[in-house]
Order: sequence, then structure tokens, then C-alpha cells
Amino acid sequence: MTGGPGPGEERGPDNGRPSGAPPVSYAAGSAFTPPEGIPVVALPAEDARWQDRMRTFVRLPATERPGPETVLDRPHTVSVPRVLDLTLRIGELLLAGGEGAEDVEAAMLGVAYAYGLARVEPNVTFTLLGISYQPSLTEPPLTMSRTVRRRGTDYTRLAAVYRLVDDIAADEVTLEDAYRRLADIRRNRHPYGSWGLTAAAGLLAGAASVLVGGNLIIFLGAALAAMLGDRLAWLLAGRGIPEFYQFAAAAMPAAAMGVVVDRAHWIPGAAGVQSSAVITGGLFALLPGRALVAAVQDGLTGFYITASARLLEVAYLVVGIVVGVTLILYVGVKLGADLNPDQALRAYDHPWVQLVAAMVLTLAFAVLLQCERTVLVLATLNGGVAWTVFGVLHQQAGGNAVASTAAAAGLVGLFGQLMARYRYVSVLPYVTAAIGPLLPGSATYFGLLAFTQNHASAGFTQLSRAAALALALAIGVNLGNEIARLALPTPGPLPPRRAAKRTRGF
Repeated sequence: MTGGPGPGEERGPDNGRPSGAPPVSYAAGSAFTPPEGIPVVALPAEDARWQDRMRTFVRLPATERPGPETVLDRPHTVSVPRVLDLTLRIGELLLAGGEGAEDVEAAMLGVAYAYGLARVEPNVTFTLLGISYQPSLTEPPLTMSRTVRRRGTDYTRLAAVYRLVDDIAADEVTLEDAYRRLADIRRNRHPYGSWGLTAAAGLLAGAASVLVGGNLIIFLGAALAAMLGDRLAWLLAGRGIPEFYQFAAAAMPAAAMGVVVDRAHWIPGAAGVQSSAVITGGLFALLPGRALVAAVQDGLTGFYITASARLLEVAYLVVGIVVGVTLILYVGVKLGADLNPDQALRAYDHPWVQLVAAMVLTLAFAVLLQCERTVLVLATLNGGVAWTVFGVLHQQAGGNAVASTAAAAGLVGLFGQLMARYRYVSVLPYVTAAIGPLLPGSATYFGLLAFTQNHASAGFTQLSRAAALALALAIGVNLGNEIARLALPTPGPLPPRRAAKRTRGF
């Protein structure tokens, strides 16, 4: 219980505060501020990469960001609305290509700062981009927005946008030239055609079936099923059918091929694990690993609305896969197919075969993501490293599958960030394909099969394991990225500035 005023103190008129004392709201050592003060953030030097500088700016309050010292007079020589429009168009391409919200905001800030707009505040959500510019404290702000209507995975286009932002940040591109280059990027055709992507989907499914124990015939069956599913999805997409139904339809051929393999006793080794390998391989090409990694990355960097929307997108796509596979498995079980969820416990230990299959899977995944041809080799090697680490920790050392997955994904993120920093591009082409061999395809299939056979407890167990593996993948990749940024110092940091104050649990 607090007593009255001490000797020599007079009770003031402000709620019993002693006269002469500062107001309570300004008193030192309040409950929300530590005694040593608010932490500081060291800004990278002006010659550091624009990604490092702008990512730091995104994490600072707008009032504490330093202005672009070398180009303060440029707003008088460029059209502010056109700069904001260009910034929004660049952000739209990045967000539609699967880039994380923080990296999109960093790119938008980089473009605006390069053209001399200091008091700029970008805002990125799942489908809406906004940007606000206030010329001075006494003038009204100019606000513009743009909606992302269409999404498509093309990492070649993503790399071209990053090169454009690099040149803009280096003050090598005028505003009109930037518009022309952006129009060229939009008009550029994808590096691989639709039939090339279909063949890549088949190769990915076949490699995934070998990864879990399939033989050559099962490889061909899984590849054929995946290609049929891919063409079916292309057919539905061309008629404007929502993506949910595309995923449901694309999952059906893989499940149907698994039932056919189980009933075809003339195929060597068809019974048992081979039918499961077909279905598992077919599901690998459909699992939304890219969207999941982006969702967790947005959540870890504080973009909770965008993260929630991405996770909801992942949930809908997974439910679409569940519907397609469950319908076919239910019919297969009624026809007498002997599909056994306990086959998930079977160990397949052929390290060199699995390593080659994992690298082939990564290569096919990179083609599906429309990566540049110069990226394919590095991404494939990164996928081989990921599978090697996982195999050593889990299959050889007997470690936990979730922890082994997180460790392998951490190395994927670390190496991917190093490659991206070396080439000044996005990290996604080097990371997303490399985690392909670690996606929880078998756990997802066996969970669905258990539900089909009315084993709800086993189904929840397998699907919970699949969710844990997926989260371990996403968190491991993000952690590897952050470690790479911490381990690579930027030259000559500027004097530290106050960080954004964050409460702890309040």
C-alpha cells in the first residue's frame, strides 16, 4: 500500500502527484520501457545492398527513417504520381510472383527513395497494395492503391523485376526507361511452355515415388498420373474454374493410378508399398510448399494479416487435394483395393538412389516454378544438400523427423540467401525448389487414407505430422535466411537510431 508524501513534499493538484514532479506519463522507468532505454537498430551504410537498407527501413517507424540525402531535389524533376504508380506496379509483380510482404515493401521503398520520395509509407496485404506520400507536414498526403487480381509463379519474371529495382536503386534508370523495361518484363513469355511444365510435373512425381520406395514401373505410373492431372488442371484453368477445383481434379489421377497398381497383380511388387508410392509421388507436385513458406515468413516478420490470408489459401488448396484423393480412395476401397496405412512405417534405405531422386525432383520443381536456366544447377545442388542433411540426421542417426526437416530447411535457407546475395536477386528461386524433397507427401497421403478407412485417430496423427513437417520447413527456411543476414556484415554502419518500441505480452 502506497503512503502519503514524504518529508518536504507537497501533494500537488494532479492526482496526488508531488508538486514539481514531471507528469506520470513522462516519468523515467515506466512499466513499458526498460531502465537501459529502448533498443537501437544500426542502419546499414549507404553503399550496402538496397535489400538490406530498405528492409531495415521497413522495420523502423516512418518518422525515424533517414531521408535520401543525395537525391533530395529529384521530386521537382519527376512526376510524383508516376513514381508512385511505378512503385505499385513493381510491387504488384513481386507479390503476384509469391514474394514475401516484407520484401515487397522493401522493394517499393527502394524505388521511391531512388526517385527522391522520402516520406513514403507502403502497405502490402494479400491482394491489395497501397502507398502514401506526404510532401511535407503541412501538405495533404497523396495515396494510391492497386489490387492483385491474378497470381502466377514465374521466378524468371521475378528475377527480371529484381534487376530493374537494382538498376533503379543504383540511379542508372530514368523513370521513362523504368516504365519501358517494366512493360518488357510483362510481355516476356515464360521460359518453359505448358507441355514442358507437364513433363516436369511427371518427372517430379516419378522421382518422388522412387524417393519413397518405388521401382521403374511405379516411376512411370506416377509420372503418367501426374501428367494427366496437370493437363486436367490446365483444362479447367482455361475455362475459368476456381483453383480449388483444379487441385481436386489434379489429385484424382494419382489416386486412381494407385488403386490400379494395387489391383494389377501382374506388376512386380505392385502390392504393398508400390501403390502407396504412386499416390505419394502424385501428391508431391500438388503440395503448396511455396505458399506455405511465404505464409510463415510473413507471420514471422510481423505481417499477420497477409500471413493469415496465405495460410487460408494453403488450407483451401490442401482441402481440394483431400477431396480429390478421398473420393478416389473411397471408391478404390469399395472395389477391394488393399491400401494399408501401416505401410508408412516401412523404411526405404537406399541413400544413393534417394539422393539422385531428390535432385531430380528439385530440378523438376525448379522448372515448374519457371526458374531461370542459370538457376537450375544451383537449386538442384541445394536440394541435394537438403536431402543429404535430412538423411544423415533422420535415417542414419535416427533423429526426429521434424527436427531433421527443420535443420535441413535451415541450411537450404542459409545457402539460398548466400546465393541470392551473391547474384543480387530474390532468394525464392534457390529455396522453394530445394525444399521439394522434404515436403510431407507420404504423411499427407496416409492421413487421407486413414480417414477413408474410418481410422480417424490415425488420420489426425498423420495429418498433424504433415502439418508439423510443413511448419518445420517454413520456419527452418526463414531462420536460415535471418542467420545469413546476421552473419554477413554490412560495411560502415551509420550511428544507431531508436528502434520501434515493442511491448512484451501486453
